[in-house]
Amino acid sequence: MKVLTVNAGRPKTVDYTDAAGGATGIDKRPVEGAVRVTEPGPKGEGGSGVAGDTVCDLRHHGGTHQAVYAYAREDLDYWERELGRLLSNGTFGENLTTIGIDLGAARIGERWRVGSELVLQVTSGRIPCRTFASWLGERGWVRRFTQNGRPGAYLMVIEPGEISAGDEIQLVHRPDHDVTVDMSFRAATTDRSLLPGVLAAGEDALHPRQLRQAREYVAQHGASAPHSA
Repeated sequence: MKVLTVNAGRPKTVDYTDAAGGATGIDKRPVEGAVRVTEPGPKGEGGSGVAGDTVCDLRHHGGTHQAVYAYAREDLDYWERELGRLLSNGTFGENLTTIGIDLGAARIGERWRVGSELVLQVTSGRIPCRTFASWLGERGWVRRFTQNGRPGAYLMVIEPGEISAGDEIQLVHRPDHDVTVDMSFRAATTDRSLLPGVLAAGEDALHPRQLRQAREYVAQHGASAPHSA
C-alpha cells in the first residue's frame, strides 16, 4: 500500500460552483518533492491540510474531518473503463492517489501512517456535488457516482508530517467495529436505514455531518442505536 502521487490544486474560476468568487480547487495535479500535511482547522475556517492545495468552498469542503481526500488508482482505472476516457491522478480532486489499498473497506476511525511522520484517520466517504459533476462533464454524474459506491476516503490529521509520492501507507490502528467507508457512504446516500449502525464507530471518529444524520434518524424512527465499540 502506498501513495502514487500527492496532488494539489490552485484556484480556477468557473461558472458552475457556489463558492465565493466563483472559484474551485478541484483541478489537482501531482506535486514533486515533499509536501507538508497539517491539521487545517475546523470546517468553515480551515481549508486543505495539504500545503499548496486550495479549498475554495469552505462550507462543504476542507476542515478537520476533510483535511485530506484519498482516491485509489484502482478505482480511477475502473472509471476509465466505464467512461472510455483517461483519468490522470488528481482528476477526482483527490490529494492522495493510492495503490494497493481498498478504500471502501477501510473502517471509520482507522489510522494510517504515511511515510515516516504523518498519521491520518479515516472519517467518511466523499459525497459528490455539482462542482464535481460539472468538472468531469459527465451527464448524471452525481447519481452514477453515488450508485456505484466508490467514494474514496476523507481523512483527518492526527500527527502532521511531510509526505512524497511513493511513500508507504501502513495501517497502525483498526477499530473493533464493522463500519466501513462503503457502509457509511450508503447510509448517507442510498440506504438511510443503515444510519443507526454507523454509530458503532463512535462519535469521536464519525464525521460530524454523519453523526448528526444518524442521531436524527434514530430520534425520528425510534431505531435503537448500537453502543460504540
